[in-house]
Amino acid sequence: MSEPDTPNTEVVPEAPEDAVQVKVDAEQLDALVAERDQLEKERNDLNERLLRMAAEFDNFRKRTERERCEYIEFASMDAVKALLPIVDDFERALKIESADAEFARGMGLIYQRLGDALKKLGLEPIETEGKPFDPNLHHAIDRVEVEDLLEDTIGAEYQRGYTFKGRLLRAAMVRVAVKA
Repeated sequence: MSEPDTPNTEVVPEAPEDAVQVKVDAEQLDALVAERDQLEKERNDLNERLLRMAAEFDNFRKRTERERCEYIEFASMDAVKALLPIVDDFERALKIESADAEFARGMGLIYQRLGDALKKLGLEPIETEGKPFDPNLHHAIDRVEVEDLLEDTIGAEYQRGYTFKGRLLRAAMVRVAVKA
């Protein structure tokens, strides 16, 4: 059934009420936009803090792992350092002539095995005689005028120096040549 023709009429609210509604909506919109902007800023700040804290934690984890590895690597350094006087005693004992050749040979084998074991742990002797003097590796005990050596060249070694896994464990005590 069709309805009678009635003109299309809309109910238009009065202008003052509509203006108030638009004004209220604009104020609410401005407040919502300001709140949204504030929330976005807070979210961005929190994301930045989270990323910074994650990076700090990752750096902390890497640093502690590196320190742990160094601790493990150099944990035996004190034990090896305590054995150096024994190595020195072996070297002095082997320089002395012995009446018993088998005893001297046995002492030499024990010294060699001790040296091999310490080398496996990371102990390396510092080369000295005929090398240029390096105050980082050598401790000069004596300076002697020698004509057949260049100045600041090591002429003799009093006590052997050692490095342990690339780090100086004990400086070599040496005699350094000077020109006359």
